Amino acid sequence: MVMSTGQGHQHEHRARHKGSTGRSTHSHGHGHHHHDHSGTNRTRLAIAFGLTVTVLIVEVIMAIVTGSLALLVDAAHMLTDATGLAIALFAASLMARPPTSKRTWGFARMEVLAAGAQATILLGVGIFAFVEGIRRLISPPEVQGLGMLIIGIVGLLANVIALVVLAGGRDANLNMRAAFLEVVNDALGSVAVIVGAIIITLTGWTRADAIAGMLIAVLIAPRAVVILREASSVLMETVPDGIDLDEVRAHLMSKPHVREVHDLHLSRISTGLPVLTAHIVVEESCFTSGRTPRLLTRLQTCVAEHFDIPIEHSTFQIEPPNHRHHELNLHD
Repeated sequence: MVMSTGQGHQHEHRARHKGSTGRSTHSHGHGHHHHDHSGTNRTRLAIAFGLTVTVLIVEVIMAIVTGSLALLVDAAHMLTDATGLAIALFAASLMARPPTSKRTWGFARMEVLAAGAQATILLGVGIFAFVEGIRRLISPPEVQGLGMLIIGIVGLLANVIALVVLAGGRDANLNMRAAFLEVVNDALGSVAVIVGAIIITLTGWTRADAIAGMLIAVLIAPRAVVILREASSVLMETVPDGIDLDEVRAHLMSKPHVREVHDLHLSRISTGLPVLTAHIVVEESCFTSGRTPRLLTRLQTCVAEHFDIPIEHSTFQIEPPNHRHHELNLHD
């Protein structure tokens, strides 16, 4: 029985202690990609967090002074964003820690948990904003349009700076994407505040404030749901989008000497870290002719290079045809 893995340092460490087990570990030496730019991402998040907290304090004060729902909702939104960015910053710090013998993947999954927490908070704020907006449409309070306009412009400028800072790291992982989305929603909220303030200042129609608040809510909810869906997909260990498991099985089966593939699993530890495990039944002659190591390399190269999403962390259990009846709870 031969085990193969694309994991780098952690599995290499374990391999040095398995010499007497009859298993050999084959490694391509791939590291965890989510560590590559962790320091830069933490700096980006820290800058965005500082800007968001500053604007939040100013918005709370001005929301009280002007009586604006749009400002109050945007301040609540900013509070959730500040919380979300703090969670993202904390998660990014944990993700930078190396794997240990207790946590063999390190804190890679923290990005998913952090993104899910951010999205949940965002969704709650969106629901509150919409309900409060309906109430204020029915009974509109006095709103000071000029104060709204000033703080809306200040908030938008801060959001634009934060977006520029975060833009370079938004594709790094789900955690950074959720943080970027937080600030995008802030910027859209600031635009809604500015538009509402201009309408109130020019026409005196105070219901524009409630509509602006509801518009912010409409912008928040769908994006929050998308992040939640992707986070839950990772946590439920579903097959990543863009990879067809039947195609993976067929491609493995197409390799010479492979007779059967079973117990095939494909999931993600984090958004950028797909992992695959499978039991590969091969011809008995592979074990006597010395072909198994070459076959192992072919299988691993197959999943790492053939598909649109490279699967660099793969583990294969190579089995003779008569081994299947020794296994419990087999599945395809």
